[in-house]
Amino acid sequence: MAVYTQIGAEEMAALVNEFDVGELVSAKGIAEGVSNSNWLLETTGRDGSGARFILTMYEFRIELEDLPYFLSLLDHLAAKGCPVPRTIHDRDGALFRRRGDKALALIEFLPGVSVSEPTVAQARSVGAALAQIHAASADFAGSRKNGMGLAEWQRLFEECGPEGLASIDPELAGLVAEHLPKIAAAWPQNLPRAVIHADLFPDNVLMLGDKVTGLIDFYFACNDLMAYDVAVTHAAWCFDGTGRTFRPDLSQALLEGYESVRALSAAERAALPLLAQGAAMRFTSSRAYDWLNTPADALVVRKDPLAFARRLQFYAANPAIFDKGAFA
Repeated sequence: MAVYTQIGAEEMAALVNEFDVGELVSAKGIAEGVSNSNWLLETTGRDGSGARFILTMYEFRIELEDLPYFLSLLDHLAAKGCPVPRTIHDRDGALFRRRGDKALALIEFLPGVSVSEPTVAQARSVGAALAQIHAASADFAGSRKNGMGLAEWQRLFEECGPEGLASIDPELAGLVAEHLPKIAAAWPQNLPRAVIHADLFPDNVLMLGDKVTGLIDFYFACNDLMAYDVAVTHAAWCFDGTGRTFRPDLSQALLEGYESVRALSAAERAALPLLAQGAAMRFTSSRAYDWLNTPADALVVRKDPLAFARRLQFYAANPAIFDKGAFA
């Protein structure tokens, strides 16, 4: 989440009026994230008792023709009892509205906070919630290719160029050159697939205590390998923010939580070391590109690509962490 585009008070109030959510009381930009502009809105609510929503303007890395997939998915998962926000349809029943060449959608606000230092119990709950959305999406009619798959990692690194990568860290270009071809050559194709979140970082999970109250920001969701989604979530949750310290207790809890809802097959478990390297490479690529290309005046904090380059090195050196009972 971030704010790249400014919307004035009068335009914001008029926009909110297109939805049956009461009158606008306040709008606050949200600085976290790197892909869309987001605001926390407070309105009077339909009955005057007050209500909160998230307004998202889609800036880049999202094709507008994909929006029906993303927003219908939220409605589908919410109807299945998953802890995800519903899309607020406008007065005409539309999932989103256009603003020039961009689009805006209003999303239900869910209670909870994003944790920065997760506990074992929280990691277990997140694993279970991830498996829940995989299971609940089985009869979702939509289909979308992973737009941040391997080919996109390669493209982003090419856009950065060796000199750009070297400006981030002198060893980064060599690390990419060493590991990316190996990952590409061995990437599995025949593991079970479903709708995956593909970006389930702690800031995309809302919690009250140990309970998951909201999985949010589904704008990288796609149909892909479920085990890859497990690997992405593992990389996001099981290290400190710098990627220097691995937490085996969180790793075990997250995987146990996932398997309490959906068991990983032997093939999926065997593929996790490579999939985790791929997950780390994916976020190294997008963070490196953003590091070099984020506008200076954007209300957004750039994220360190080296935090995931370190994860990549760890996963490559320690494949046994995914063995069943590795930390027993």
